[in-house]
Order: sequence, then structure tokens, then C-alpha cells
Amino acid sequence: HLKIARCGNVARTIEQLKEAGYWTAALAPGGDTSIYTLDTSRKLAIIVGSEGRGVRDIVKKGADFIVDIPMRGKVGSLNVSVAAAVALFEIARRRAAAKL
Repeated sequence: HLKIARCGNVARTIEQLKEAGYWTAALAPGGDTSIYTLDTSRKLAIIVGSEGRGVRDIVKKGADFIVDIPMRGKVGSLNVSVAAAVALFEIARRRAAAKL
């Protein structure tokens, strides 16, 4: 189970998360960090945007990482629930592998 939060002011919440020792990763197509190379050993807060609009620019600027999910074939992007599921699964998979 995961801690999930919905907040009104994401930029302010990012600042509060950083003060609490979290690193923030915003999911966005074309991000500079692949989900496969993201350091998943640290305390992470994953930020997902809205359907269609995605993560706002001000949120991207405040995030520590802009994380891309590499796509294959003709698919250009995923809807927000699928992108979140893929990212959370990859983080869980890598954290479990690190414990072996």
C-alpha cells in the first residue's frame, strides 16, 4: 500500500516534501530522466498531472526530476493512471530487487 495525496497547490506541496526529506519526480513525456535510471533508493514523491494537460511547467521547475517512461512503437504517451501504474510498478520492482 502507498501513501497517496491530492493537493490544491502542488508547487507549495513540493517545497514541503523537500523540507521533509523527499525527492520529487514529475512524470512527463520527454523528461530528462528515464524511469529505468531514476534512483529509487531515496524517499520519493511521484507527481502525476491531469489527463491531457499533464504536469504544469511551474511544477516541473520545482521537481527534482522530470521522469520519462520510454515508449515503443506508435504510442506517444499514456493516460495518467497507466503512467502512474507503470512508474509505481517499476519503483516497487527495483526496490524489491535491491533487498535480495
